[in-house]
Amino acid sequence: MDHWRYLLVLVACLVLTAPLEFLGPGVYRRPRLLLGALLPTVVLFVAWDLVAIAGGVWDFNPRYLLGVFLPGAIPLEELLFFLVVPLCGLLTYVAVETLLDMGRRAARSATKGQR
Repeated sequence: MDHWRYLLVLVACLVLTAPLEFLGPGVYRRPRLLLGALLPTVVLFVAWDLVAIAGGVWDFNPRYLLGVFLPGAIPLEELLFFLVVPLCGLLTYVAVETLLDMGRRAARSATKGQR
């Protein structure tokens, strides 16, 4: 079961933030926003990982990995991490932005009604 741990944490992140897609304009429905957020993050941190792995700065405990490695010795889970975490952050940001905007509009409506 330990081999699935890293992947299960990523799945849990996706499951917990998935309902946020339905608040406001969402993220999956805006591919340019999604690509604009993910592409720089993935490119930067995969490059960072490749340099750090090649330099022996860090490695990964095989106990918590499935054993699938991409070129440069990056575990599959690590690449997925660079996709999942920014995606979950973006889902959260868009949802909070939507809720705050709804609150502001409600406050403005209440203020107009008091005049």
